[in-house]
Amino acid sequence: MKLSPYFYDLRAAYRAELDDLVSDSEGNDVLRKRLAEKRNEIAFLAQMIELAPEMVAVVFHQGFRFVQPAALEHLVGLPVDELPDWHALGSSVALEPWAVSLAQTVLREPQGPRFMAVAAGLEYLHLHARMASAAAADLGDGDGAQEDEDAAEHEDDFSALSADDAVEPQNSRTREEASANWLADVGFDRKD
Repeated sequence: MKLSPYFYDLRAAYRAELDDLVSDSEGNDVLRKRLAEKRNEIAFLAQMIELAPEMVAVVFHQGFRFVQPAALEHLVGLPVDELPDWHALGSSVALEPWAVSLAQTVLREPQGPRFMAVAAGLEYLHLHARMASAAAADLGDGDGAQEDEDAAEHEDDFSALSADDAVEPQNSRTREEASANWLADVGFDRKD
């Protein structure tokens, strides 16, 4: 899958935003609680869709069903000025019932229809990364627990891999390259 620079940058920000919501300072899983809080603030958050789309998009985490993945693959490759609005996605993406009222609030904003397409694209990338991580772990040779942990740590690195890369390891990046890319994506300087 080829990502546009817009989605490439937003993907890392979206992942970081989700990571921030996952656990509290004691390591307890609080993702559901924090997402519920954010969803209750949708009217306020909707005002930030242009400034910080990743902060608003997390409200729709697990709120989409991807009926035609090819349409999303095309969407995430588009430059920002060519992105369609939500209605242009038609039957390619559906909202979960609980997300419909949230979407209605967002769609009332001037940039709401385009933002909804962005949110769907980000969630698609997140789901794709998780599936690629799972596939990479399944290809392993038996050290399952450690491989699952490593895959979870670097799941964004696998999102750029194609199906051919998963089947033919010689096409994939080395673990060191993937780690360096991931660290650079989240703001650390590269060691050269």
